[in-house]
Amino acid sequence: MNKRISMTARPVIRMGHPTLRQTAEPVILSEISTPEFKELLANLYDTMKVEGGIGIAAPQINVSKQVTLIELPANNERYGTLESSPLFIIINPEITIIDSELQGFWEGCLSVPGIRGFVERPRVVQINYTDELGEQKQFIAENFLATVFQHELDHLFGKLYIDRITDTTRISFLDEFNEFNSVKKEDTLEE
Repeated sequence: MNKRISMTARPVIRMGHPTLRQTAEPVILSEISTPEFKELLANLYDTMKVEGGIGIAAPQINVSKQVTLIELPANNERYGTLESSPLFIIINPEITIIDSELQGFWEGCLSVPGIRGFVERPRVVQINYTDELGEQKQFIAENFLATVFQHELDHLFGKLYIDRITDTTRISFLDEFNEFNSVKKEDTLEE
């Protein structure tokens, strides 16, 4: 992977670190306009880009705050023909299932490196959140983007994607996954 050098990227903590299993603290709205919070957002964004992810949550850089960033870039070689999305900065989210029909994707995670697992999640969710300007927002995510949102928001509540795997025969190391699975890029999620 081609990683650029960044002054604000932070190390990603891995499964086993206690911060990943805690419910993150809500962000106090007055914090949003502070230089420290803006630095946290820069740390998250740069870390996500350096690591080649499409999402990252503050607990993954050992900051127990309810903040996550999601961005699906256009023409991403890892994800094939999936639609792109703008950058979402999600603060203090609440998620509601709109369509409980399940869809499944092979998921990966920056905090669980080198492993993939097949996870089924609801197909459509609504997210109510505060953005980086302190404004209340609402967004309905469908299909793959719904899975990305659910994966990232799980990090804010002490969950990892491996907790959602119902069939343990569908867990694989990345090398073996790439060698033995004929899954399309569009059917995989690596945060």
